[in-house]
Amino acid sequence: MALVDRPSARETKRLQTRERLMGAAIAEFKRTGMAEADVGAIVAAAGVAHGTFFFHFPTKEHVLLELEEREEGRIAKQLARFTGDQHELSSTLAEAVRLVVGLERRLDAVLFKEFLALHFSQTRPADESRRHPVIVEVAREIEYAQRLGEVDRGVNPMNSAVFFLLGLYALLTTTHDWPGQPEMIEDYVTRTLRSIVVK
Repeated sequence: MALVDRPSARETKRLQTRERLMGAAIAEFKRTGMAEADVGAIVAAAGVAHGTFFFHFPTKEHVLLELEEREEGRIAKQLARFTGDQHELSSTLAEAVRLVVGLERRLDAVLFKEFLALHFSQTRPADESRRHPVIVEVAREIEYAQRLGEVDRGVNPMNSAVFFLLGLYALLTTTHDWPGQPEMIEDYVTRTLRSIVVK
């Protein structure tokens, strides 16, 4: 039986500090928005020295980048588990909507908008060579439906996944308080499917 390397006490403490800072920063972002968030309030809530924040996160934006990476990974895994052996594209898109709406509810409207603003920012401080796992998962399902002859052969699965998620994010941020938002999103999913399926 192989031994699993356990983190040292020092590494464990570092990770715990990072998690406390992350939690405190997210709470502050929800309260004030990222631009107005006070690093002093974040470190006070986390119970660490001021410089500790910048040791873990060079900027406030880096907190959101880590949150984005975690949440995208979580949603992609849940979506992959959902699809499992069933690959009905309409169900997959509906589940993607459900998971993203769940994220919006968990983060709340202010933080979700900050999350998406940084997600699409041209000045985001990150290496964009990695792919977004939610887009990849949706594209995989579109490609699978295409191989079955359900999706038009001229459709580019990756582009369609990007278009679908961009539109969904835009709808969620611009229609947050609209009473007809659920019906509008349902219509959006229906029209997305119509645009790519074999006629």
